[in-house]
Amino acid sequence: MAMRICSFLPSATEIVCALGLTESLAGITFECDYPPEARAKEAVVNTRLSQATGAGEIDRQVSEFMARGESLYQIDVDMLERVAPDLIITQDLCRVCAASPGDLTEALGHLALQPQVLTLNPNRLAEVWEDILTVGKSTYRAREAEALTASLERRVMEVEQAVSRVSKRPRVACLEWLDPPFVAGHWVPEMIAKAGGEDVLGRVAEPGFRTEWAKVYEARPEIIVVAPCGYHLEQTVEEFRGMKFPAGWETVPAVSSGRVFAVDASSYFSRPGPRLATGVEILAQIFHPGLIRVDLPPASLAPLA
Repeated sequence: MAMRICSFLPSATEIVCALGLTESLAGITFECDYPPEARAKEAVVNTRLSQATGAGEIDRQVSEFMARGESLYQIDVDMLERVAPDLIITQDLCRVCAASPGDLTEALGHLALQPQVLTLNPNRLAEVWEDILTVGKSTYRAREAEALTASLERRVMEVEQAVSRVSKRPRVACLEWLDPPFVAGHWVPEMIAKAGGEDVLGRVAEPGFRTEWAKVYEARPEIIVVAPCGYHLEQTVEEFRGMKFPAGWETVPAVSSGRVFAVDASSYFSRPGPRLATGVEILAQIFHPGLIRVDLPPASLAPLA
């Protein structure tokens, strides 16, 4: 009998499908949109946030839920019971990004049959690749996982080798939210370094954090990467166009030189999965145009200023 897998986070859905287990995927979250064939699966995790139209409103709702000690997510226990998974893949990294272990523990209390639970908690690229291997071992796809991680590591290494020849690394600020501004963390500062940039705000392997625009200006970044967590490119461009930046924005080197870029963060930066390798390639193209020869996916980046 084929294994029945429930993914409680989009990155796990991508990993499972990349290992050739799309048919075994029995349940997903409302955010699981890649690969496209995964969208047909039953959603067992939904959001409790109301439909919001801007970053400021989303931040307000999230802050209110956090202040009340409430989860942002709702697990559909009835659907989970019907799906009857053998394996649930979840995370313990971010209460905002996906359902928490506490949410899952409560849901499991309602199930007659207890599935295996695999919890992922990566903070660096190497840990993301390790998680792929872990998922492979847990799903009897160890060989496929080894081949996939070897391919991803090779792609990132090729970028590192190419940028090792550059004489100057640009000063980079990567923002994972605009209203209010948040600095990207976890694996993103490492991605910036591997792509040949110097992250002037982010902290490797540490969570992203809220900052002030004055501190962004003071850092004098030569390139700004706008990568709102969970946003695709079109949403990011729209959000940026509606922003009113405090005085001094035009004096930031990245702005005055026209080197502010939007990226598809949801696909290539926010999710700790296989497509982070593409994110490194995107950054290398932004920092050192033409240095590496790769075909970037459509709608993966766009100049903003």
